[in-house]
Amino acid sequence: MLVAGTSASGKTTLARGISQRLDVPHIEIDALFHGPDWTPRDTFLAEVDEFSSRPEWVTEWQYSSVRPLLAERAELVVWLDLSRTTVMRQVVRRTVRRSVRKEQLWNGNQEPPLRTVFTDPDHIIRWAWKTHHENANRIAALLSERPELAIVRLPSHTAARRWLDGVLGVTAS
Repeated sequence: MLVAGTSASGKTTLARGISQRLDVPHIEIDALFHGPDWTPRDTFLAEVDEFSSRPEWVTEWQYSSVRPLLAERAELVVWLDLSRTTVMRQVVRRTVRRSVRKEQLWNGNQEPPLRTVFTDPDHIIRWAWKTHHENANRIAALLSERPELAIVRLPSHTAARRWLDGVLGVTAS
C-alpha cells in the first residue's frame, strides 16, 4: 500500500497508522534513501525491490527512481491531498522544531540551519512549495496507467482519521 502526498503532508504518520491498524510492516522510505550527509544509499533500489515484492507492506510514495515499481506493486494508494496552506504550515513547524532540537533523522542526518531556506533551492520548505501541485498530476497519470487501482483521496487530517478509524474497521477509544 502506498501513501502519496506532498513533502511534510503527514505521509509517514498516516503510513504508520495504517501499518498499526492492519498489522502490516511499514517501511519508512526516507530511512532507506538517505545515507550519512544526506547522500543516497547505494542499496536503496535493491531494498525497495525486496520489501515491495512481499505480499504486505505500506510505504510513502516518493523518489522518482522507485515510484513506478511501487505503483506497479501496490494494491491501494492513499492520497493525502492537503491544501498548500496546510502543508506549508506543517513543513515550517516541523523544520523549525527539528532544527532547534537538533533531532537526529535518518542515518545521523539533521535539518540544515534554518538560514539555508534562503540559499538552498531544494530546502524542504521551498521543495514543498514548488512541488505541491505535482501530486495531482502523478495521481492522474497513475489512474491512466492503472485504472483498476483503488485510490483513496483524503483532503484533510480529519478525513484521514475518519478513514483510519472507520474504513479500516477500528473505532476510536
